Amino acid sequence: MSQEDLHRDAPHAGQHESELVKVRREKLDRLTERGIEAYRPRYGEPGGLAYSDDLATAHEKLEPGAGSGLTASVAGRLMARREHGKATFADLQDSHGRIQLLLRQDALGSGEYGEFSELDLGDWVGATGEVIRSRRGELSIAVESFELLSKSLRPLPEKWHGLKDREQRYRQRYLDLVMNEEARDVLQARATLIRAIRDFMDGKGFMEVETPMLHVMPGGATARPFVTHHNALGMDLYLRIAPELYLKRLLVAGYDKVYELNRNFRNEGISTRHNPEFTMLEAYQAFVDYRYMMVLLQEMIVCAVEAVRGSRDVLHAGRVISLEPPWKEVTMVDALAEYADLEVDISMGVDRLMKIADEREVEVPSGAGAGWVIAELYEKLVEPLLVEPTFVLDYPEEISPLARRKPDSPGFTERFEILIGGQEIANAFSELADPTDQRSRFEAQAARRAAGDEEAHPVDEDYLTALEYGMPPAGGLGVGIDRLTMLATGCQNIRDVITFPHLRPAGGRSAAPGVEY
Repeated sequence: MSQEDLHRDAPHAGQHESELVKVRREKLDRLTERGIEAYRPRYGEPGGLAYSDDLATAHEKLEPGAGSGLTASVAGRLMARREHGKATFADLQDSHGRIQLLLRQDALGSGEYGEFSELDLGDWVGATGEVIRSRRGELSIAVESFELLSKSLRPLPEKWHGLKDREQRYRQRYLDLVMNEEARDVLQARATLIRAIRDFMDGKGFMEVETPMLHVMPGGATARPFVTHHNALGMDLYLRIAPELYLKRLLVAGYDKVYELNRNFRNEGISTRHNPEFTMLEAYQAFVDYRYMMVLLQEMIVCAVEAVRGSRDVLHAGRVISLEPPWKEVTMVDALAEYADLEVDISMGVDRLMKIADEREVEVPSGAGAGWVIAELYEKLVEPLLVEPTFVLDYPEEISPLARRKPDSPGFTERFEILIGGQEIANAFSELADPTDQRSRFEAQAARRAAGDEEAHPVDEDYLTALEYGMPPAGGLGVGIDRLTMLATGCQNIRDVITFPHLRPAGGRSAAPGVEY
């Protein structure tokens, strides 16, 4: 998009600027005429600025009306101002919270005091002074000097809440984060959750690695990829849909515990639970199976949520859900019987199962086999009902081309998903290490791909070659970081936990099929 397009589409833009913007530009012009730098390169000494929350902690015992005798420098955005004669109170917002500035005319002099009144809400300001507590008990900086650090030419929105503003909040996320404390809390919670997961995995002896985001062929999941072209190599490449096959190559290489916090890209629908790019944790451990992955995931999810919430309880649609182990375990087939009153089995055959799907008004893609139909029935009829933490085990082989077969259940695999709040949070299985079996699975997927299934897995010859060198028995897992953050924060829309989510085009143009809003 060109700069002209950006300016044309920007809020408040047009041939005629608003009066408020004109006033601010005139102030900027006056500053320039006076030789005052409105966009300063720095403020204070590196590492010398104090944050609002640190000051609050350090001076929590300071009595109302008392001074600390300590001088601090703060910097942030001017969010509010209240003038009382020859004294002004202002709220300065930094990345950690807010602190009050107290400016007195007798301390600053009438000239400098008047200059502060010329500042606009939204301006970036630096201030230095004694840390005090006001007579009303508000921790404050008794300002001795201040500087305009960056002039804001557009007024901040007066209100930034409510459903009517939701889409605009996503489009101008930077403003949402300025005005909406809840949005800032969610972003902080996400950072806390990711840090807790890293600490957990590192503590378990896993090594964090990085694998390619541009793949020669899409793999590791069944999904439609984004495709791009590398000019120097003269070849198409695909944005990663999953890092799985590269991480398992590291198992072949002899690393027994690896994980990656990774960005994945899938050219699929957008909804309250789906975004075309998303964050996942994928991890693989040698010499264990999916039963061990159940224990590991349960412990890790509880640990991550506790780091955010301070408890093992989460809120979902107004309901309290306890994550206290142990969690319920049920096979996919048994879940259909328990929650949908459906007695099905893969041996029933695809025709009979398709008839059941028609009766239950469950749409199934053409060409689906019996296992696929069972999975569709489960996803539509059961998944939304699994609010309490639940392990759903034994997924059909047809939809699990990379998972080990379950020896005593023909047509099924040693795979499970974790459902909490009616949505999938994690997926894991015993890894398929047999190269002959894996080749036959890939070839079956390739046949589906040739028949028009764009999400089917292609045959990855290099990965098969790696398996032929020998991969140890292993368990693998994948956790949706965005959905786990939704769970930990009580958010019902994935866009609330993604800093800059993807949106339909502005201007009312219709979205593509499969996009939900």
